[in-house]
Amino acid sequence: MPDPVIIDLFVEDRAHEELLKPLLRRLADDEAVRIELRVRAVRGGHARAIREYELYQRIAETGGERLPDLVVVGVDGNCTSFARKRKELRDATKPFLLNRLVAACPDPHVERWYLADPDSFQLVVGHRPRVGRAKCVRDHYKRLLADAVRLAGHPPTLGGIEFAAELVAAMDIYRAGRHDRSLRAFVDDFRHKLRLVSA
Repeated sequence: MPDPVIIDLFVEDRAHEELLKPLLRRLADDEAVRIELRVRAVRGGHARAIREYELYQRIAETGGERLPDLVVVGVDGNCTSFARKRKELRDATKPFLLNRLVAACPDPHVERWYLADPDSFQLVVGHRPRVGRAKCVRDHYKRLLADAVRLAGHPPTLGGIEFAAELVAAMDIYRAGRHDRSLRAFVDDFRHKLRLVSA
């Protein structure tokens, strides 16, 4: 049996972590690839995640530990395009890791990815959210997610992120990607690079 593909994950907050961990595992299962997921940074927001990522690279450059096969960095787009946010992450990445980087940049915020497939959301949570066109308003998608959970009759104890694993399991990835281009770009890039490193 081949060794698992090692993936290091940097995220800016718990909402990213709760969604990306099962999503990475599901995409790897779809490709019949075993992965070992190492979560490196999960609190403190965008700036802290990037600082931790830069520190991690300095340590990795010295040979302090085995390099991962892939590095996934999850930060919100915050109303910039996915392409601009991915370029920002590439600019913060040292050359020895550049071909291993996968940018997970929900545009504008990660809660939109939770809502990207309204059909599966309704099956899991019990209410069909009305996401509409992308809006660049602070906490808009956070409110939509919490409201959808509340309207389904659940207490949104974690604002809706408590449903992440179930939502990922039920999600039609293709349909979700059609609804959200930043999600589709992440999925396509991750699948491509996973195939390369596991070949």
